[in-house]
Amino acid sequence: MTMSSTPIIPDATMPDAADAADVANGQPAAQVTPTSLKVMTVNTHKGFTALNRRFILPELRDAVRTVGADVVFLQEVLGTHSRHSRRVSNWPEAPHYEFLADTMWPQFAYGRNAVYPKGHHGNAVLSKFPIVHFRNHDVSVSGPEKRGLLHCVLRLPGRVVDVHVICTHLGLAEAHRQQQLELLCHIVRDEVPAEAPLIVAGDFNDWRGRAHDILEKGASLREVFVHATGRAARTFPARFPVLSLDRIYVRNAGAHAPVVLPRRPWSHLSDHAPLVADIDL
Repeated sequence: MTMSSTPIIPDATMPDAADAADVANGQPAAQVTPTSLKVMTVNTHKGFTALNRRFILPELRDAVRTVGADVVFLQEVLGTHSRHSRRVSNWPEAPHYEFLADTMWPQFAYGRNAVYPKGHHGNAVLSKFPIVHFRNHDVSVSGPEKRGLLHCVLRLPGRVVDVHVICTHLGLAEAHRQQQLELLCHIVRDEVPAEAPLIVAGDFNDWRGRAHDILEKGASLREVFVHATGRAARTFPARFPVLSLDRIYVRNAGAHAPVVLPRRPWSHLSDHAPLVADIDL
């Protein structure tokens, strides 16, 4: 299936009340100039275990907090769901991205991708440092899948150049991913200064490994696990990972080291295993 027209990308630099994004107004955790960032990406599977057997968002929050990441990239995170909120006893009152941010990440941005009668979900970025600008790009292709790229600009204390991060969730179909990867390259060229550190992370659904060449040629991005170990990390399914669906790409930043997480408790907290890396700035 091919896309009949280019997806509409909002022109607004900041969302209004009707836009599909939210941001918190917090303060940076520290004023010391950081020389590196620990980043984490995880598909939250809407707060449920694989096959939706059990609601485990509180456990997921505890596990994410133990990593101590400076920036967390979330995919398939719920904004609201009216039926689950009535039926699940420990359902949080706040949106899931805000519940996960808790008191550890004072800044967060949310990009709503999929909207349905009972609620909506999308991508989110949690940050210990100020998010001074964000924009959610609709990169959905014709059909039921709704996908987005959430672009945030982070201002770190003592740094002249801001850090750009893009939280990514691409489609299941190869033809859709090809178009979405090209759109990602266009966004990088159009919105990210050439000298700015850039981190792109999330669920790429790229089980055939086609994204590496496209992103390197089109946006000068390199994948941190491929750079460190020679191959992308296997993340799906979380209990017995065989497919490399999740990635962390960087530009104008050094990949200090991918961080290997223990299999437990992560193997039962989502259908995707998380990825973590220390990124030199």
